[in-house]
Amino acid sequence: MLALLQRVSEAAVVVDGETVGAIGRGLLVFVCAERGDTEAEGRLILDKLAKCRIFYDDAGKMNRSLLDVAGGLLIVSQFTLAADTRSGTRPSFTRAAPSDEGRRLYDALVADTRARYADRLAAIETGRFGADMAVRLVNDGPVTIWLHQPPVTHVPTPRPT
Repeated sequence: MLALLQRVSEAAVVVDGETVGAIGRGLLVFVCAERGDTEAEGRLILDKLAKCRIFYDDAGKMNRSLLDVAGGLLIVSQFTLAADTRSGTRPSFTRAAPSDEGRRLYDALVADTRARYADRLAAIETGRFGADMAVRLVNDGPVTIWLHQPPVTHVPTPRPT
C-alpha cells in the first residue's frame, strides 16, 4: 500500500461542486492499494501515519504526531500513486489493485481509522472513491512524506514468555 502524507493547515475535497470532505490543521493522505495488498498493509500504514512525528513541539522541532496534536485527517483514494514511469512517457498503472479490490481496501482503511481514532482526532474525512475530485489544500511547511508498505508476506508468531 502506498500513502502520500501532506501536513496541511486546511484541505478539502470537492466533487461536482459539493465539498465532500474538509479539515483544518492535520494531514491530507492520498492512498493507493497495490495488487496483493490486504487489510494488514492498511493497518500498518495507518499506524505509521497516525504516529509520524511531523508536527512542531513547543521547541520548534518536528516531534509531535497527528494524535499528539489531535489534528484532522482527510483520506483520499488515488490509484495514480502506483504509476510506473520507467518505460516511455505514458504511465502504467498495473501495480494498482483492481478497482473493486482497491475500493474494499480503501473502505477498510477508513473504517479502521474511524474505529481506532475517532475520539482522538478533530475530524476524519474522506474523498469519494473513483470520483473526479478537486483537492484543495494549504500545505504547511511544506511537509510531504511518502510511505510504502509492501505486502505483508509473513507475520512472526509471538514466542511464549
